[in-house]
Amino acid sequence: MKLDNDFVRAQFPAFEEPSLAGQAMFENAGGSYACRQVIDRLTRFYRERKVQPYYAFEPSRLGGEEMDEARRRLAAIMGVETDEVSFGPSTTQNTYVLAQAFGELLSAGHAVIVTNQDHEANSGPWRRLADRDIEIREWKIDADTGELPIDGLKALLDDKVKLVCFPHCSNVVAEINPVAEICALVRDAGAYSCVDGVSYAPHGLPNVAALGADIYMYSAYKTYGPHQGIMVLRRGIGEALPNQGHFFNADTLYKRMTPAGPDHAQVAASAGMADYIDDLYAHHTDKQAAAPAVERGAHVSALMRGYEIELARPVLDFLKSKNSVRLLGPSDPVKRAPTITVVSETPGNDLAAALAPKGIMAAGGNFYGVRCLEAMGVDPAHGALRVSFVHYTSKEEIDKLLNALDEVL
Repeated sequence: MKLDNDFVRAQFPAFEEPSLAGQAMFENAGGSYACRQVIDRLTRFYRERKVQPYYAFEPSRLGGEEMDEARRRLAAIMGVETDEVSFGPSTTQNTYVLAQAFGELLSAGHAVIVTNQDHEANSGPWRRLADRDIEIREWKIDADTGELPIDGLKALLDDKVKLVCFPHCSNVVAEINPVAEICALVRDAGAYSCVDGVSYAPHGLPNVAALGADIYMYSAYKTYGPHQGIMVLRRGIGEALPNQGHFFNADTLYKRMTPAGPDHAQVAASAGMADYIDDLYAHHTDKQAAAPAVERGAHVSALMRGYEIELARPVLDFLKSKNSVRLLGPSDPVKRAPTITVVSETPGNDLAAALAPKGIMAAGGNFYGVRCLEAMGVDPAHGALRVSFVHYTSKEEIDKLLNALDEVL
């Protein structure tokens, strides 16, 4: 079946909000609307469970159970064990803590590979390990296409490399990297893999176990949920890393990389993301919830991607026809996420500002992808225009975007 966009939009209160009427959301790469299922759980928690969780009295017990439910159900969708999922205030913060742990684990002479395709959150913290005499090797993108060539990684791998950090897809270039292939190469080289999934996960939560990633991170606020960073830390690396939490929590895997207490309400509300996936699955199949969670998640992800490819095709075709702009990343919608970035003579922020009165909410700037833009010969201060959409975007909104772009460009 094809995705039922009308049903999808009915799950998002933003589309019923009068103050947003006439505004088409094309800055989803920066943060998505929250689905009703998440909002309902968050509201209920603040009304009925806003106490310290895990005690015997009823509101506390229920609050703790909801937090556990979020971890359990999201882990099942991603094909990993429940305690391999950690929550933190953001993916940036999760990465920073993780980098501190690797700094303690690794020794002088060890090497870490990073890319210049990444958002700075999955680049900067690792590069700072150079201060501990850990060698930092950069896996460079192709300056014309923005692609990360596999041969470039192979040339960097040797027995000194202990960690390879790369994105599932860039928030600028948006090409979907072959994660399973890369993780296999890294594993065969005796190193760990850390995948930044922030820009990919909004288009379908992945089966992390099938990808073979040791670490996979994404942001709930970009996957229709609350402002939390979600990190899958597979048991092998999770137990090998030095504990960053309280010493008495060292035996609990999901607490080892969370030195601060979690946001109870937002963790609990994250179960609404699983509710949403299950509701989409039930609506689009006659199997209801009979299939395993990882299969339900894969089915919904395929629906999302199929629909998004349809939406992206006319936008990419339109931009390819414009000699006045440079499209960053692939022109084939199958090869990329629907996060579409273009550069023109007009600064990116100015283009976004020109679109705003036309009811198009888009973004201009460098998107924390400074290294990526510089590698492609783009001045980050000049910036680019980014239009990003997801499966709740309607075809009518795409038409509206194309008309507005035609006027602005």
